[in-house]
Amino acid sequence: MNLETKWLEDFVALASTRSFSASARQRHVTQPAFSRRIRALEQAVGTVLVDRSTTPIGLTPEGQLFLVTARNLVEQLNESLGHLRGLSIANEALDVVAAHSLALDFYPRWISRLQKGVGELPTRLVAMNVGDAIHVLREGNCDLMLGYHDPYATMQLDGEIFPSFSIGNAKMIPVCLPDETGQPLFPLAGNEPIPYLAYTQGAFLGRSVRILLKNDPLRLRLKTIYETAMAEGLKGMALQGVGMAWIPDFCIRTELDTGRFVRAGGEEWDIPLEVRLYRCSLVHKPGAEKLWNQMMTLPRDLLQA
Repeated sequence: MNLETKWLEDFVALASTRSFSASARQRHVTQPAFSRRIRALEQAVGTVLVDRSTTPIGLTPEGQLFLVTARNLVEQLNESLGHLRGLSIANEALDVVAAHSLALDFYPRWISRLQKGVGELPTRLVAMNVGDAIHVLREGNCDLMLGYHDPYATMQLDGEIFPSFSIGNAKMIPVCLPDETGQPLFPLAGNEPIPYLAYTQGAFLGRSVRILLKNDPLRLRLKTIYETAMAEGLKGMALQGVGMAWIPDFCIRTELDTGRFVRAGGEEWDIPLEVRLYRCSLVHKPGAEKLWNQMMTLPRDLLQA
């Protein structure tokens, strides 16, 4: 049998409130996530614990019996942890998820600046694609999410449940290697076909590029030769001289400064990006709330990477 402690705590809360929605609020997760955890508990113990046919909900006879065990286990575990923990929960590392490009190039600079304002800040960072990061945030399984602002609201994040604020502005630039004269190997100007290094269909940054090209004849000259969801993957291929790509400027600062990359087109082809920090207001981890409140009072230059 594979039981998770949080499932037992969920079940004890549900037995008290007799309401999935009220228990979800109490446990600081969304109601769908809470319901899935109760079902996972039932699958683990091999029987139905909750009678969902009544309002308010009740417990089955098996659920009533299991409640005694669950309460005892939760109480004993909490008592043991209380003795073992010498540090406040507020000092625990914060779990941060971030888009791949932001995790590799943006996050290190941003977090180092932030620590000048808030002091030492233990964090655990996990890089993933934007869609997965949003799912983790919605499930309440992270403290903070570092992502791009979506001006077209395709991410469908409720601003009240998932508050955010801007921590940086950037742009995607069309770049490629230079030729022997320093001019772009694959210029956007002209009539020649362009070997194109593209984001995959579901990638957030790819959506921004497609919107830019939607009604422009240039899209007919772009011949896709490689696709990936990660900006760093496109950067690596572009450095091999096989094509042109739109890449966030913070990923390629060194390459532009040293001339390894040149612009394939003028600034009219740049795509503005806004980087935002998100949290789920239903999750009340003391350390995360303390940091969020601190950031609200910091000068903007410490928050901007």
